[in-house]
Amino acid sequence: MYAPSFLERLYRTLYTIRVFETQCIKLYRQGLIVGYFHPYLGEEAIATGVCAALRDDDYIVSTHRGHGHCIARGGELPKMVAEVLGRADGYCCGRGGSMHIADVTRGNIGANGIVGGGIPIGTGAALGIRIRGGNQVVAVFFSDGAANNGVFPESLNMAAIWDLPVVFVLENNQYAVASAVEEMTRETDLYKRGLAYGVPSSTVDGNDVLAVYEKMQEAVTTCRQGKGPVLIEAKTYRHGGHHVNDPGLYMPKERLEYYKARDPVGIGRRYLLEQGKLSEQAIEAIEREIDGQMDEAIQFGTNSPHPSVEAFLAEVQR
Repeated sequence: MYAPSFLERLYRTLYTIRVFETQCIKLYRQGLIVGYFHPYLGEEAIATGVCAALRDDDYIVSTHRGHGHCIARGGELPKMVAEVLGRADGYCCGRGGSMHIADVTRGNIGANGIVGGGIPIGTGAALGIRIRGGNQVVAVFFSDGAANNGVFPESLNMAAIWDLPVVFVLENNQYAVASAVEEMTRETDLYKRGLAYGVPSSTVDGNDVLAVYEKMQEAVTTCRQGKGPVLIEAKTYRHGGHHVNDPGLYMPKERLEYYKARDPVGIGRRYLLEQGKLSEQAIEAIEREIDGQMDEAIQFGTNSPHPSVEAFLAEVQR
């Protein structure tokens, strides 16, 4: 059994990610977000469970679908909204936008718009830890689509032969854009790829935040003991298309309904009700608090100025 305070912490993160994504979709529809926006809806339990098992001095490497990772790692909503809006008060002064948020002060090395691009970056960070003699751990998030990129087996093998302290977190939402995982590989249990390199590898229900947390705790312990790396395949299903303008018509209706019935936010809420013994009224109060924080973040972001051309040119000339 987990302490009610811990279950509340998990639920706060789950709900905050859900609210952030939902409200930012509205901002996108209003024309306030330029470029693509890839929602993390339906995958919230992965970022939440993984980051809850990390220490403050550990690191994460994110993806193009990375808002949930940033929030789970302690990202501040006002700075995040400002960044996705391309404003000067954002984490990257509006230069990164939705797909390139970073916060090195919290060990968030950054999101990456290149599919699979973060895998070698995270492996390199783990090598740096090993060279310095530290005992931090790197969590590298990537997708099922990225698992078919050559940098994945290359990084996995390098991490294995050097026992690097890195946890490869494969977020299998079962689609690479519109291509179903079963159309892209004969073996759909992607964690088995790690076994070929002698890497401890397993799968977990990516919609169950406690299951993810427990699996990540085991992986982190392995890495801190110098026995890394570890591969975790978290199976989940996104709640819509690849990005905001993708209607996701290729997603079978019955399969989508099945996974929505196992909504990670709903599962986290039930844990808080049944194990944490919080009342519905107490949980609703938490939700109203987070809703208010998001409203304030939107006000902060929309009031933030656009980056100046002069500042941009000065940065380029450095």
